Amino acid sequence: MSVLTQHAPQNARETGGFAGGIAAIDEGKLYALQNPFALDGRVSSYPASARGYSVANSYLITQSDAAMLIDTGFGKDEPAIRAQVESLIAPGLPLSLFPLRLNEFMSINNVEAFAGHFNVETCYTSNVDAALWFDFGAKANGRSILESMKVTAVTRADTIRLGQRDRAIDVMQAPIRLIATRWLYDRATRTLFSSDMFTHVWRARESGPWIVTDEDDRTSARELRSFLLNTRYWWLEGAPTGSIRRGIAEVFEKCDVETIAPGYGCILHGRAVVARHVAMLDEVLASLDKSVATSRYVGRDEER
Repeated sequence: MSVLTQHAPQNARETGGFAGGIAAIDEGKLYALQNPFALDGRVSSYPASARGYSVANSYLITQSDAAMLIDTGFGKDEPAIRAQVESLIAPGLPLSLFPLRLNEFMSINNVEAFAGHFNVETCYTSNVDAALWFDFGAKANGRSILESMKVTAVTRADTIRLGQRDRAIDVMQAPIRLIATRWLYDRATRTLFSSDMFTHVWRARESGPWIVTDEDDRTSARELRSFLLNTRYWWLEGAPTGSIRRGIAEVFEKCDVETIAPGYGCILHGRAVVARHVAMLDEVLASLDKSVATSRYVGRDEER
């Protein structure tokens, strides 16, 4: 069973003023690189009325001969994330990148910067024209860095073998999504990387905590429903959700999930917590199905 521990935040002076934190999901195997941001009505990933803080998560899968960074974070956090990665892997260690959402800054913003700084072995994507997707840098040689970076295309159902030990990381098309999105499952730590799903827990304070355990799991199905309908999943009310529910159930039947690691928001840790949030999501999706709910126009400022 993995044990979550919180590392001290990175030194703000060393990271250009952006002080993030590292959570060890499984020491020596998997780390969450976490950088908080304020919820003040301007963040479209959260309801307009949400106040407090959430956190952008990048995940570093590590072993002695290779590492993989899942999502590269916002550009503003690049110094902090770079320092976090440097504190966890040896200089020159082969590093793979896997941005799960090609359309979102939170996922792809720092691909170019990290490709130019680390020994990036490959970038996993569903599209091979990475130089066109990741060209956010201000450096004149940014495009050449991206064009020389090896890109490995993955399918909707694939398995990555990391390093000489062939650590298995399963790739799957997200069963619920708004944009092209991949989910990953790390068999070694029993962690599901759920990208922009299970992102519904935020905190009142910038300090978090950013991990939900049995002791502080207070989210209700009603709150989850409101979160979905007031963010990117507004279209679910009155949609045919049966196939979505089956797709999600198949993932959790196939994968032994102990930790759900979303792209932003709190990490859900522990079998009981995972089971509860999966059950709540299924309950909400059932209540929104077209057989019991009516699809309608939703005004921009309406919250449900």
